[in-house]
Amino acid sequence: MRVLTSEEQSKIKLLTKNQVSLTLIEPTETGLKKSIMDATGSVRSFLKENQIHDYDLQGQGPENKVQISAIIYEDFKITNSTASLYRPQTKKGDPRIWFSGLTKIANPNNIVAIIFFENSFHIFNLTQLNVEALLNSKIINPLKELISEISGKATEIAFELLAMLRKVASSGPIKSMVAADTSVGRTLETALGIDINSSKQPDYKGIELKSFRSSRTNRKNLFAQVPDWTLSKFKSSAEILDAFGYKRGDDFKLYCTVSAITRNSQGLALKLDTDVKQLIENSDKSEIGDFVVWPLNTLHNRLLEKHKETFWVEATSTYIDGIEHFQYSMVEHTKKPITSQFDILIDQGIITLDHLIKRTTNGKVVEKGPIFKIKPSGLDLLFPPSEKYNLI
Repeated sequence: MRVLTSEEQSKIKLLTKNQVSLTLIEPTETGLKKSIMDATGSVRSFLKENQIHDYDLQGQGPENKVQISAIIYEDFKITNSTASLYRPQTKKGDPRIWFSGLTKIANPNNIVAIIFFENSFHIFNLTQLNVEALLNSKIINPLKELISEISGKATEIAFELLAMLRKVASSGPIKSMVAADTSVGRTLETALGIDINSSKQPDYKGIELKSFRSSRTNRKNLFAQVPDWTLSKFKSSAEILDAFGYKRGDDFKLYCTVSAITRNSQGLALKLDTDVKQLIENSDKSEIGDFVVWPLNTLHNRLLEKHKETFWVEATSTYIDGIEHFQYSMVEHTKKPITSQFDILIDQGIITLDHLIKRTTNGKVVEKGPIFKIKPSGLDLLFPPSEKYNLI
């Protein structure tokens, strides 16, 4: 799929803020002429994870075609449609999808949004439709009604945690526990009475806490996840370090960011293989090539496990008598990450991966990652809703 425009990204942010789970597809000129589209990896994942359809279990040929009701949205008008999901006899049965009437609303290389709600697909042209105007319109319209039905409300636990945060914030700047980048989070968890541990589970009754200094615009941590070594050419972090590491002081390390958009100075890049549903890290060294693999399902599950509901807490950092203090001031509340959009954001370079590997003087290899991170501007693309609360 092509790179999304800023306008298309803004529309997705607005939809995700309203807890709308969706996937995207880009019809080609040939596809529109032949009334056929490849069901890309992100589309297949969306269908499977939402228990709509599993192409892996579908037989080939017209007799195994599955049809599901659909509605196409245009400004103040809707048109009934039918979604056809099938695998042809030819070309190894590559998964296909089509929506009747799509050619009336889409041009080649437009981005089409696909929502599934109450047993029907809901389809609209993300590129052309003025989503913001329709949702803000005082006149009732089909798209606004749909999004209103899908939207949800914050839970009691979220309000409970919010009250606790406001109590912490009301006490003024809090002395940092340690002199480290991680101190902003550790200090807050201690103030809240939350045990600090390395568990993969969320921090407070199912809600993950992520704290950051307001003066920084760095990418935000999503989760750490090692590759599937059984599927990878390299079988350990030590092998990655040996192949791409460098000397820094007393340590031999590999601290770098890897993106799907460009190669880094080590020649590393990410790539999505939607056919086999994998995220692959690749080297430009011909003798190495693809060297580690993450199944997309594993990454989706980690995202859902870690960020089913998250408070992103902003703190102002000040120094008092030479010691850092934190005034926690604002929280951004997100929940129900849209896993199908995780793949899109990887592909767009909005979600990246950091290696944090080093071999110390005693020969021990330490790996703090790989850590998947998201650009601050990408939160509203991945997490609905995105609501902000002042703490002071």
